[in-house]
This record gives sequence, structure tokens and C-alpha cells, in this order.
Amino acid sequence: MSAADRPRVGVIGVGVMGGAMAGHLAAAGFEVCGYDVDAAKVEASAANPVESVAEVAARSDVVLMSLPSVSALDTVAAELAAAEPAGRVAVEMGTLPLEAKQRAHDRLAAAGCDLLDAPVSGTGLQAADATLVIYSSGSRAGYERARPIFEVIGRRSYHLGAFGNGSRMKFVANLLVAVHTLAAAEAHALGAAAGLDPQVTQEVISAGVGTSSMFDIRGPMMVADSFDPPSARLAIIHKDAGIISDFARAVGAETPLLDAALPMYRRGVEADLGHLDAAALRRLFGAAAAESAGTPADRIPTEGANP
Repeated sequence: MSAADRPRVGVIGVGVMGGAMAGHLAAAGFEVCGYDVDAAKVEASAANPVESVAEVAARSDVVLMSLPSVSALDTVAAELAAAEPAGRVAVEMGTLPLEAKQRAHDRLAAAGCDLLDAPVSGTGLQAADATLVIYSSGSRAGYERARPIFEVIGRRSYHLGAFGNGSRMKFVANLLVAVHTLAAAEAHALGAAAGLDPQVTQEVISAGVGTSSMFDIRGPMMVADSFDPPSARLAIIHKDAGIISDFARAVGAETPLLDAALPMYRRGVEADLGHLDAAALRRLFGAAAAESAGTPADRIPTEGANP
């Protein structure tokens, strides 16, 4: 795509995810501006700083929104709708209740702006290396305008049809993230209690059919007991799990594993682990299990391992 054909991009919410997206787009030659209520985040990013949502609208053809809460989305949607955004495409990329996204969609549609619901699969690590997967939904025309941007910030994007299907798919994906992260913590706790070397456990399980992306991504953090900087904060996954649970009840789906996981995430937040990576769930299983493994010399040997 020639420079003249690239859409101008605005990023509202330039944190871990939005900041990484802005950096990739700037490196690819896109004109990128950024706005955040925390001006320091914009200054630290590759985006050209602007001072308001209205200024983002004035300087962009496609606006990416990476926002932390319903109240933030409501505020940004109202300010964007007031900024004469007709003809622009906006892309809401967070994990938020579908009702809030629909409210933003209707408000922006009345102002002539095409909002896509396009949450992403991936953590800050995937945002940093541009391997996110984008679950886009809404108008096909809006998706085609945004697709050159998606091709830069992620490894794959899908158009999933009607507005809201992106969030519905993300709820399915994040249910698995929440359950698999807790399962990885529980598995490592069992291995340690049994006397296995955690590093050997990580290597061996990762090579077999019992592994998962969350075991591969978060298991090494559990082995090292190092959860900062986070790829995705425990508090964020707790928030997302609550949204998914509410949605599942609304559509009549049973989620017994998610229901079992939610109290553990709540315990993590109450234990002041919410600012750490969700892998910090491993700490909830207590020091006793880890101590029962003894010193490395006391641990059960694993034949054929090459730690």
C-alpha cells in the first residue's frame, strides 16, 4: 500500500495495547496520532500527541479505541459523536459488556461514524510483537477500511458478521484464557507438592498434549515466581471473567469451570495480586505446596529430561 493510500490513524487509549499498536503503525509508515487521559502515556508512545478526542477525529480516518471501562467508552463515544465524525471508521478493541458497545455504536451511527466491534485475542506480549488476532464485527465496508491496519498490528483478522459477534467470540476465547491460566497454576502447584522440579514440569508438560497456550505463556512466570511486568493483569482477567459470566447467564449457557475459577480470581485481587500478571494465581496455592518439594536435590528425578 502506498503512503497516499494509507488511512490516517488515531489511537484513543495509549496504554500497553494501544501504545504497542501505535508503535507498529508508525513503524509501518502510517500517520498516527494518539490521545489518553494520561498524557505521559502518549508522550511515551510513537503516536503524535493530541489533546482531545475531537482532535483525534479531525486528524484521523480510522480511530482505534483501547479503553479500560464502560465509563471510558461512554465518555469517548459521546465526545467522538460531538466531533462531526461523519465518514470515519471507529474500532472498539476492548473487552466490555456488549450493551455498552451497542450503545456506543448507536450513538456514533447517528453521527455518521461506522463503529466496529473488534476485540483482540492476545496479551501485551502479543501486542508488542504484532501477533494479535482481531475479532472484527460490524459493517463489511468498515472492516475493509480497517483491514490494512489490522494487518500491521496483528497476525490475523476475522470479519465475523453482525456487530457484536466480535465480542461474543472474545467471550468464548477469554473463558478459555481464564480457565486455562488457573489450570496451569493448579498443575504447577500439584507438581511442586509432588516433589517435581518446576522447570522440568514446565518443559515436559509443554511437550505433551496436556499443554495450552496459557501454560506455555504463563507457566515460565510461575516457575520463576516473576509476574511483573504483566502480559495481562490478574485484575483485568477477573473483570473480563465477570463480563463473560453475566453474558453466559443471559444466553442460558452453563459455565461450571468459569464459575469455579471466578472465586480464585477474586481471591487474587483481594490478596493484592491484581496489578501482577494473571500467572500470579500460582501464589494462591500457598508456600506450603512449594516448600514440600524440598531442595532441588530432594526432588523426584525425571528420566530423559534435559532442563
